[in-house]
Amino acid sequence: MEIHEATRQYEAWLAERLTLIRDDLELKHEQMAAGVFPFLRATFYRWAQVWPQVCKELNATPAVLSVGDLHVENFGTWRDSEGRLIWGINDFDEAYPLPYANDLVRLVASAFLALHVNRLSIAPRPACAAILDGYMEYLQSGGEPFVLADEHIALREMATGADRDPIQFWQRLEAMPTTKEDVPTSAVKALEARMPNPGLPYRIVHRIAGLGSLGRQRYVAIARWHGGKIAREVKGMTQSACVWARRNDRRFPIDTRPLKRRALDFNIEVVGADV
Repeated sequence: MEIHEATRQYEAWLAERLTLIRDDLELKHEQMAAGVFPFLRATFYRWAQVWPQVCKELNATPAVLSVGDLHVENFGTWRDSEGRLIWGINDFDEAYPLPYANDLVRLVASAFLALHVNRLSIAPRPACAAILDGYMEYLQSGGEPFVLADEHIALREMATGADRDPIQFWQRLEAMPTTKEDVPTSAVKALEARMPNPGLPYRIVHRIAGLGSLGRQRYVAIARWHGGKIAREVKGMTQSACVWARRNDRRFPIDTRPLKRRALDFNIEVVGADV
């Protein structure tokens, strides 16, 4: 199966489980064609499909609950319950039990592609060594994200640099028009459930972001609270693309029927200038 047919079949499968936004999906296709790195980010479904054949030996390694769609841009920052700035993996849309080598190989592949387009300054061999050393170190320590408040100073400076200017962030977000489409009830419930106070006035915008999930419904509720702006975002969620990739494999008896609609079929994120 070539990539065009794989994409057609995957998006048809996805449309059975999610409401897709056609304009956003076309934008995703344009970005896929723009370069090898965005192509990798946008096509985890294809990776899941060909991985067992391309990497047969590595596919036999022990299975763990994996990120799946791991790449160098799948890391970011957020605030924990103490308000500390945290850095780590921040996208688990495609999480699935996979051979542990899957995440390592995909992360290294993305680093090589990023090097190819001059987005990273480290050389390939040191990049591989750094990824493997970090993986081994955090396996031994139990695995946890980085707390940037008192450690990892260089990373903290990058995470709080001029590119993350909160004024620019809120200007861009506020400039988005209030959506005129009917927002699903489940999305509204998810947004309201994460507001700091019930009954807080807000408006909802449709945000275009990401690449692997581009095409899914994505809404942001913007409000004011205690003298400042706050935002909450929801994004349509469903099964990992690994379920689609294995749908015809008799070795993996997975229930591939669409998930029943639930009261909450959107995942929720806190959106802010430093997350």
